[in-house]
Amino acid sequence: MKATKWWAILLALVMVAAACGGDDDGDAGGDGTGTETETTSGSDSGDGGGDDSSSGPVEVTTDIGVDDEVIRIGYNADLSGIFAASVLPIIEATEVYWEWVNANGGIAGRMVEPVILDNAYDVPKHLENYEIFTGDGSDSVVMIGQSSGSPHTAATAGLLIDDGMAAIPLSWYSGWADPEFGANVFEVQTTYCVESQNGMTYMSEQYGNKVAIISFPGEYGQDGATGAKLAAEALGLEVVFDGEGAVVPGSDQTPVITEIVNSGADFVWATINPTTLSEIMGGAVAEGFTGSWSGNAPTYNPNLLDTDLGSTLDEYYIHSTYTELWDPSGSPGMQELIAGMQEFRPDAVVTDYYILGWVNGIIVQQVLEQAAANGDMTRAGVTQAAREITADLKGLAPNQTWGGEPNDYIVRESYLYDVDLSKYTPDATVSDEGGGSGYTLIEGPYASPLAQEFDFTGPCFVAE
Repeated sequence: MKATKWWAILLALVMVAAACGGDDDGDAGGDGTGTETETTSGSDSGDGGGDDSSSGPVEVTTDIGVDDEVIRIGYNADLSGIFAASVLPIIEATEVYWEWVNANGGIAGRMVEPVILDNAYDVPKHLENYEIFTGDGSDSVVMIGQSSGSPHTAATAGLLIDDGMAAIPLSWYSGWADPEFGANVFEVQTTYCVESQNGMTYMSEQYGNKVAIISFPGEYGQDGATGAKLAAEALGLEVVFDGEGAVVPGSDQTPVITEIVNSGADFVWATINPTTLSEIMGGAVAEGFTGSWSGNAPTYNPNLLDTDLGSTLDEYYIHSTYTELWDPSGSPGMQELIAGMQEFRPDAVVTDYYILGWVNGIIVQQVLEQAAANGDMTRAGVTQAAREITADLKGLAPNQTWGGEPNDYIVRESYLYDVDLSKYTPDATVSDEGGGSGYTLIEGPYASPLAQEFDFTGPCFVAE
C-alpha cells in the first residue's frame, strides 16, 4: 500500500517503546511476526537529483524488477521487531529520497518504486520476503536496497550469488567484504570489527588501560567484541572482564552487571542494543561503577536521553558511529537531506537515523544510474554496476567503492561523539532551527593507527 501518515504515528509509538524498554537483540530489528508493507513512492513536485524523463524511458536491457515505467527496489526491513525504532526512520528517509528523485524525473526515465516488507528481525520471515522479491510477481525487484540484520543477511548471502542480485545490508558485519561469502552484499561504511578498533584506541587514550568487553552472541555482537579484543591485544590493554557473547537479550543481566562492577575496568566496550545498555549500564552505575562507556553504533539510541539514564549517559557515554550526525551547518549531503525532509516531511521529528536512509538512497541511485549508462538494468547488470562505481556520499560518510581487493577498499573511518544532553531537543522537527539529537563531535571521520594497519583477510568472527 502507498505510504501514508500512519508511518509518523507508528514511528512515534515505536521510538517511545524503544526508549522505555523491550526485548532487543542484534543490530537492526526483533523476533515476532509483522505486517508486510509495500510502499510505492509518489511523484510530487520539488527539487531533487533525478533524471529528466521528458523524452521517455532510456532504452536498456531488463529482466526482472524494471520495465518502461518503474524500477522496483526491495527493502527487507525490520518494521516491527526489536530495532524498529531505528529502522522506521531509516525507511522514512529512504522513501523521501525516492519521492525527491521521482519528482525530478526518476532514473533512466522511470520512477523508482521501493517495495518494503517487514522482516520483524526474524530470519525465517526475512527468507520469506526474499522469495517474494526474487519471484516474478508484482513485488519482484531488481536489487535489495536494504537487508536488515546480520544473521538475516547472512542467510541470504549465498542466495544472492545464485540469483545474481545485489543487496545493501543494514548491518556492519565484517563478513560482507569477504568474496567467498558476501560477494553480492555491498557493505556500507566500516565494520563492527574495525569500528571497535577505532573506539578502543580513543577510549584507552582518554580513560585508561583496563577494559570490560560485553556483547551479544552472533555475527553482530561477536564481530564487535572480536575487534575490541584485537585492539586490546595490540594496545597492551588488560581485559578485566571478557563478556563476549555473555549478554543474552531478555535474560537476567545481574551476572554481567556484577562482573563489570567487580572488574575495576576504566571503561566498558559494548556490542549490544539500547534497551540492554540501559539495563546493564543503569545497574552498574547504581552499584557504584564509575567507569566510562562506549560501544558499536547500534548499542546506543538518543531516545535514552529521555529516560532516567539521560544524565548518566551525558557524563559517561561516548557514541561511536558511521556517519556525520544531524547538523544544519553540516556537509553538502546533510544540507540536501535536511532540504528533502523539510519539503516532503516537514513535521518529522529530528533523528540521526534519517542519515542512514539518505546514504542508502544515494548509493542505490548511483548504482542504478551506472547500470543505465551501461545499458544493462538486469539484476546481473545492476550488480556489475555496483562493482564499477565509487559512491560519492557528499560528506555524510566516507565515499564507498567495491572494486578490486577488499583490503584496499574497506572503509576504516568511523566517528566519535560525546553525548551532550544540553544539545538534545526531543520534540524538534526537521523544520525547526536548532534541533539536535544530543552530541558534540569529538573526531571523525577517524581512522586509528590500528584501523589503518588492519589487514583484512576475512571476517573477524565466523559463526560455527
